Amino acid sequence: MPSRSQHALMSTKDKNVVLFISFISAVIFFDFLIYLYISDIVSAAIFPANADPRVAKLQGMGLFVIGYLARPIGGVLIGRYGDIKGRKPVLLLSIIVTACSLLAMAFLPTYAQWGAAAPALFILLRIIQGMAFGLYVPLSWVFVAEHVPRQYLSVACSYATASFFVGVLFSNAFFMWLSSFMTTTELTDYGWRLPFLVAAALSFLPLLFWRFIGETPFFLALTKLNTGKNSGKPLTILFKHCKHSVFVGMVLTLVISSITSVVVLLLPDLIEINFTLDSDLFGFSHSLGIVFMIFGCIFYGIISNHENFGKVLVIGSILLIAQILAFFYHLQAGGDYILIMYALLGFCAGIVGMVPAILVQLFPTNVRLTGISFCYNVTYGIVGVLIPFGLGYATTLVSFSPALYIAFIGFIGIIMGLYFYNLPEFKKIDHVIV
Repeated sequence: MPSRSQHALMSTKDKNVVLFISFISAVIFFDFLIYLYISDIVSAAIFPANADPRVAKLQGMGLFVIGYLARPIGGVLIGRYGDIKGRKPVLLLSIIVTACSLLAMAFLPTYAQWGAAAPALFILLRIIQGMAFGLYVPLSWVFVAEHVPRQYLSVACSYATASFFVGVLFSNAFFMWLSSFMTTTELTDYGWRLPFLVAAALSFLPLLFWRFIGETPFFLALTKLNTGKNSGKPLTILFKHCKHSVFVGMVLTLVISSITSVVVLLLPDLIEINFTLDSDLFGFSHSLGIVFMIFGCIFYGIISNHENFGKVLVIGSILLIAQILAFFYHLQAGGDYILIMYALLGFCAGIVGMVPAILVQLFPTNVRLTGISFCYNVTYGIVGVLIPFGLGYATTLVSFSPALYIAFIGFIGIIMGLYFYNLPEFKKIDHVIV
């Protein structure tokens, strides 16, 4: 790290940066997912009344998918400025844009008030929010990685990743409270605005501590270098010199996005297609699985800090394959121990916590944010759009489809683990391509 030994201990300032990013990460994930829980209600308020409930459902899900499609735009086109102007200004931009878009959603007129302008404006705001979200996620990993000493790189990134699932957990709890506090009629009339107001308020909170956060030492060191005529063209450098890193980064992102989408977001709905379980117990089991996934992220982040990344990824992928298959066989047998099985599945899925540290090291400093943003958002956009529909249809035909898909992703994890296990030492994290 610039001006610091790679064996330096974390200072109070380093810890504050990790806590700051972890808090924003939890809030940003809550911000992005709140619409998922009230999509039907918002759709009823924003779109014209439709007698066919399937059409209304498709309208609601369509607005959620739009957020995924917008992520590559923000992550790539705007994120490149993080490699040119600095990480801190772009971080500020993502926070402010997210907060303002949520605030605008909260006060948006309904279809009954503004007609067709209401859905058009809501779609525009979802696109803007999706762009900001696509920008933030890679930036959070880059920001902590370029602040903490080298020996804490993996664990710091795992804390940021685990915080995303804290946001998921908070969104679950919030909407359980909201549904018990308000009736469906109240939610449709005015209650749907409350989650957006809460999310906007939480998004503005980090600005109170903004003056205590500095630019990353890596970018400050980069500004002192003359990186040549392409210094302001990170996309050009990326696709000229880092094509192999882009491919590896997209494969690793496939692992992250697939595990997160299926285990965290889709699994409850997919299980209900073929299995019958007590709804309250199953809901609690899913939340417990997310709690253990948070622990798993931090555990794998700590372990990969001290052991070869490839070896840990191979072992973790094998455990995930074994557990997802055992989980579905257990469901087929009746699901009597669903709490234990969901907790184990969540913990095994925590291997996603160790991957961002490798993504950070794949790319040189002057194209790091651009490279990770491209890999993460393009791959996640594809997975986020195709997997819910494709896996949902496959599950109606074969009940074990989610398990088979995650097992397939686990095999990809094993292959990537073997690749990294036999790979020579990475280039230094402060490497720059001129």
